[in-house]
Amino acid sequence: MDTIIFDVDDTLYDQAASFKNTCKKMIDKTFTDQELDNLYIISRKYSDALFDEQVAGKITIREMHIRRMKDACAEVGIDMTDQEAMDFQEAYVAEQQRIALFDEVIELLDLLVENNKQLAILTNGAEGHQSMKINQLKLDRWIPEENTFISGAIGHAKPSIEVFTVLENKLGLDKGKTVYVGDSFANDMVGAKQAGWHAVWMNHRNRNMPDDSVKPDKVLYSAKELLDLFSKEMLLVK
Repeated sequence: MDTIIFDVDDTLYDQAASFKNTCKKMIDKTFTDQELDNLYIISRKYSDALFDEQVAGKITIREMHIRRMKDACAEVGIDMTDQEAMDFQEAYVAEQQRIALFDEVIELLDLLVENNKQLAILTNGAEGHQSMKINQLKLDRWIPEENTFISGAIGHAKPSIEVFTVLENKLGLDKGKTVYVGDSFANDMVGAKQAGWHAVWMNHRNRNMPDDSVKPDKVLYSAKELLDLFSKEMLLVK
């Protein structure tokens, strides 16, 4: 059976919207749209790097939350205390309780279920926090709980080959018929390709491809392009 596996954050919904709203509430500065876009991209850079340190046991979750925002703000000349960084994190979590799927993703998931595709979720992060977002997005409408995989619960995180192997064994995957869709090049594209899966890069932030040795099978720049890609695949199958 064909299987399509999705990342969650900034793949199925607009993670930047929650971040930008939190910045406007919690940082004493008037931002332009471009400044907010830039700060979001910088924050993801630090978040990804610090997440790896936290998974390796080098820093605590609290230290990760503090440093990723303090370091991102410092890069653009904004001073932030440890307490302000933790206040930001608390407000950010509250903002994430209002997230919603891209409209095109709803249509896409309906289409895939209608065409009997096996669907799954693979996301990095703490089990409780990621479960909260998965519940908020109501993903169980399309994807059963047993097909939802969170790195914090598994004990391995993307791009580690072990986390992809867990899914292969649990879901009985055929590598040649497995597609992974995600926004992070380092975690999602590198991880999926080294596992031998097809990889679709949801590059709606227009990031540069950092590694020429790894090539996604498709690079898409919007949720609409993601829907169009699979809609065409369904038509070809029919």
